[in-house]
Amino acid sequence: MNEHKQDEEQNNERNASFISSGHHGDLIGETITSGTSDISSVPANSSQRVLIVTAVDAEKDAVLRGLGDTAAERFDVIAAGVGPASAAAGTAATLAYAVAAASTSALAHGSTAPSPSDVAQTSATSSKPGPLAGAGYSPAYRLVISAGIGGGFPGRADVGSLVVADAMVAADLGSQTPDGFLSVDELGFGSSIVAADAELAARLRHELQRAGLAVSGGTAVTVSTATGTAETAAELLRRVPDAAAEGMEGFGVATAAQQFGVPALELRAISNAVGPRDRDAWRIKDALDALQAASSILREVITS
Repeated sequence: MNEHKQDEEQNNERNASFISSGHHGDLIGETITSGTSDISSVPANSSQRVLIVTAVDAEKDAVLRGLGDTAAERFDVIAAGVGPASAAAGTAATLAYAVAAASTSALAHGSTAPSPSDVAQTSATSSKPGPLAGAGYSPAYRLVISAGIGGGFPGRADVGSLVVADAMVAADLGSQTPDGFLSVDELGFGSSIVAADAELAARLRHELQRAGLAVSGGTAVTVSTATGTAETAAELLRRVPDAAAEGMEGFGVATAAQQFGVPALELRAISNAVGPRDRDAWRIKDALDALQAASSILREVITS
């Protein structure tokens, strides 16, 4: 989700409202209110399903329109909320619920769940993927996708186009120093990068191009404050030279997926250029339409 979504009065077929106050908390309308995942609807046998995580309901609705009537057969789509923390929490809660539901179902059929000591041992020895991967549980999903609209870096992702990212990077996770920004990687406190499923990302881009949609690769940067100046845009490109799109959730979603050993993708439909804040140039409805069209192709790629 990009901050600029809130400044278009009508952004999809259901006339969701975005209020131009400059704060996500002021988003209103039944199709745009940031939500938490409805994990009670997650099926117990979800290992062959795909979880798609959006920030708000307008994005979720666009994805569902693209997936069509068959969406429920393979996909679960949630609106987890705005920003990396909400995105990670909503994704992790949904994945955890699916694991618990699958374990309960397995126990009901006579299988043995891994013991707490097994899980603890895995947590202590495994960091990549995360501590829940390989703990004896079946994967909650086969794939997790962060999907939504966002900013595009000029010359790399035009307004109205799509980005299927090769990696998700937390571009502002680190520390300011007298000599400039240091990433969390440079500080030695972890990693700000989660790689996408390379084969699937390439295949999805190929199929989107075949369908006549403009799409690019590169890195999707995740920020907690949407860019509004040329200086900030230039600084992001200095930190992440191959940045193509800017969003506020991708890294959070991908990190949660990594903790469960599930591959991740990020799909962004570009509503505005990353740089000086220019509300008159935002094309939110066009971006939501592009997200819907991409979701239709995504359905074919995933189910083929």
